[in-house]
Amino acid sequence: MSEDPEPARNISGGAAGGGSAAEFDPETAGTRAERVVDRLGELYWQKTYGGRDAFECLVRTVLSQNTSDKASQPAHDALMERYAPENGVDDGDDGDGGLAAALAAADQEELAETIRPAGLYNQKSETLIALSERVLEEYGSAAAFDEFVREEAPETVRAALLDMNGVGPKTADCVLLFAGGRGGVFPVDTHVHRIARRLGVAPADADHEGVRAALEEDVPAEKCGFGHTAMIQFGREYCKARKPACLDDPEACPMADLCDQVGVVPETGEVVDPAEAVE
Repeated sequence: MSEDPEPARNISGGAAGGGSAAEFDPETAGTRAERVVDRLGELYWQKTYGGRDAFECLVRTVLSQNTSDKASQPAHDALMERYAPENGVDDGDDGDGGLAAALAAADQEELAETIRPAGLYNQKSETLIALSERVLEEYGSAAAFDEFVREEAPETVRAALLDMNGVGPKTADCVLLFAGGRGGVFPVDTHVHRIARRLGVAPADADHEGVRAALEEDVPAEKCGFGHTAMIQFGREYCKARKPACLDDPEACPMADLCDQVGVVPETGEVVDPAEAVE
């Protein structure tokens, strides 16, 4: 791809997180989940990811928890403006400066006010300070943490991240994908959880971890990254929580022929959580 078609508003990707095309032939898909991801790739993008600063990625993902990109992006920008080094990235020398050192030394009330647009700002400010302190204590610097994320076994990195207070599976997987560039990682947020079950490519009653396991088993490693971001975009444009496009017009959805419409009844306009549709 000569251009990066991923919307800047999708903070899960963008030029800073990758930009090379993940080439594939849709005719060779081996599972329905892979066919779904291939279709999403044709509809949006086929990008690979990696290259983001791991600590900033961790910060960004914490800010995005339980809120929208529209709310978390201004909070991230304000945080970076106030606490990041002048060049906007962590210089790795956290004895003298850097984002991790700045956040570790931050006044909690001041940080909370800075990230207020992201919501839950008191809780998130406490989490960010604690994470900064732990990264510096355990790894010595943000640069060393970044090296750990990129080079250690994915299972080791994921376990270490999940051991940090305030870091759940989605946050850990986003760091692995967008900073570590790890294939085979399919982060599951609210959109992915809803859509995978609604389409029928994950069990209707699966929790977030169950959806992740199903997708990572059935989607090739090199397609998981763009499968995640493209599925999010599909959820924003077509498969919304309360009013999916198929309610108004079955032909309006580009995934209609691959969708089981679990929990969606166009005849009555009823939309329920897929788990509630299981008899």
